[in-house]
Amino acid sequence: MKLMLHVAPGIVREPLIASVILETSALVNIERASIDAVSGEIVLEVSPEKCREVMEAFERRGVEVVLLKMPVIRDDDECIHCGACVSVCPTGTFRFDDCWLVVADSGKCIQCGACVTGCPQRALRLVLK
Repeated sequence: MKLMLHVAPGIVREPLIASVILETSALVNIERASIDAVSGEIVLEVSPEKCREVMEAFERRGVEVVLLKMPVIRDDDECIHCGACVSVCPTGTFRFDDCWLVVADSGKCIQCGACVTGCPQRALRLVLK
């Protein structure tokens, strides 16, 4: 399962991910991270069995956690299945099916935003909270 962590100012200097891994014994895959001196945003993948425990451990440390069930949302009324998202996605989240319609495997999404930027129809948006 994917989790989006929003790290508030002042918390960044603590070893958040390491301490949660040690506390929960969860295997955590960091898919994307954008952290500066004062705040950050991290997308993690965690096994479904450990997800709730990991979420609670981060929340106790003052981190806002969002479960990303569907990281990217497509407006089907706006999408023209042009494939721009297919060409710019670095993880292969988007592909054409047998009928040449764009389909998504949201489990591959790391919320980088390339598809949102590349969509000429503005049919995609990231789930931020």
